[in-house]
Amino acid sequence: MADLMTSMLREFNVGKIITTCSVQDAKEAVNLRNINAPPSNHIDIVITDLLPPQEDGLKFMEWLRTHDEESVRFLPILFCSAHANMRIVLSGRDTGATEVMVKPLTAEKLAHRLLHIIDKPRPYIKAPSFFGPDRRRQMTSEQKTERRTLKQKDMKVSHESEAA
Repeated sequence: MADLMTSMLREFNVGKIITTCSVQDAKEAVNLRNINAPPSNHIDIVITDLLPPQEDGLKFMEWLRTHDEESVRFLPILFCSAHANMRIVLSGRDTGATEVMVKPLTAEKLAHRLLHIIDKPRPYIKAPSFFGPDRRRQMTSEQKTERRTLKQKDMKVSHESEAA
């Protein structure tokens, strides 16, 4: 999967791509690049999976979000998982993922998520049990009014085949 994603990122003309085989190697790469290097060499985004070898991806995200250095703590995180159940998605979100993406990945989905992270950054929230991008999707002024006018009990479902 890492090779496939690397190929996709290369097709998007992403400059330097660092892949690691373990969470420990990822931690070392982040520390080396975002603490001991000039900002031009910093890692710009972390893409992680739920179950990388040897350690859970959620623990890696927690390590990133609780890091002492701001250049690490504020890194955007794209959390990928082949498990699409609500518990996994909410765990990724609640651990501080910037975006959650369910596999299988396509180049189009990956590009869309990356552009969303870049074009629509969310403010970071610090609460007693959470640090990360605001989990609420911001509402635009157009969305602030309630658009649902019917209650579910007032709706009737009809099927196209019956109308024909």
